[in-house]
Amino acid sequence: MQKDEIIITNAIVHILETSVGTPIFSEYVLERHEELNDLLRGHIYRVVSGDDLKTCVFSEEGSEMYELVKNFREDDLIGFSKEAAGRLYNIMFSNPDIPSADFCVVTFMNEGRSYLALLKLNYKDSFVHMTQNAEDGSNYNAIIMQHATLPSAGSRLSEAVIIDLEDLTIRIVEKKYEVNGVKTDYLSQLYLNCHAKMSQKMKMNIVTRAVDQINHKYFEDNIEKQLETKAVIETQIREEGAITPAVIGEKLYKEYPSVREEYEEKLGKYNMVKEEVRPQSEATVKKFQKQYLKTDTGIEINIPMDEYNHNDNVEFITNPDGTISIMIKNISRLMAK
Repeated sequence: MQKDEIIITNAIVHILETSVGTPIFSEYVLERHEELNDLLRGHIYRVVSGDDLKTCVFSEEGSEMYELVKNFREDDLIGFSKEAAGRLYNIMFSNPDIPSADFCVVTFMNEGRSYLALLKLNYKDSFVHMTQNAEDGSNYNAIIMQHATLPSAGSRLSEAVIIDLEDLTIRIVEKKYEVNGVKTDYLSQLYLNCHAKMSQKMKMNIVTRAVDQINHKYFEDNIEKQLETKAVIETQIREEGAITPAVIGEKLYKEYPSVREEYEEKLGKYNMVKEEVRPQSEATVKKFQKQYLKTDTGIEINIPMDEYNHNDNVEFITNPDGTISIMIKNISRLMAK
């Protein structure tokens, strides 16, 4: 989904401030203008293009939101949005750990398909100026804390739902909050009553955590093996656009069958051995494009992966006394920063 192909058709916002004791519903859709359309379009795009996005399928039996969405009509956006906001507010009011927010319901088109976006704009604290009259009648400019400002245009929402109105498939980003003493994905489990698959970010974290644990256990003093790990992952992402954990294990631990078996056992707990991980966020991919090193003497080295893979330019030398030397070669000029 490309940002400039998202066409906003309608939007309405309701205030879900739990300290008030009741939701504050709007009876009118928003008067849209270019800046507002850009704001909504930007939030939607950042949601669908992030690696923390999960796909979700409604549990058709016993899901009130499923029935509500299934019967959605554009000409009843106000009524639908009030019902959807009220259901969310009841969950929030019963669980104080869930933050208050403005709840923006947006309809939009993309490549000829109709979508529904439920954007939870969690409040944040920020400073604003305020002008008032002093006791002597002169002007007094103050800086005060505003506790209910909305996420900026450049921020990524931590809670949002995008629903394809043609097949009712769901894409969701969410955050766990305490519900009855337990950290819970309340948006998917309680609000939508849907079954969510792991996000690409979660899959990538599982793979990298398994590799880190194996390397720490068996190769803690082998800096080249640890550097090789990032190089293998980066190469597979660059060449294929995705990684397969089984392939990563084959390339890293081919000479260590028992280590490879332990690695796959860790991933097997999540059914992740043959699962494809396809990151799409630039931020996710970017962290594999450089090798960051820090010596015990405090020297920090940042090596672009292209240079690391070019053996003629960077060489790691293990000295007889066990220390390591790093030789950087073929330098035309140095720049201080």
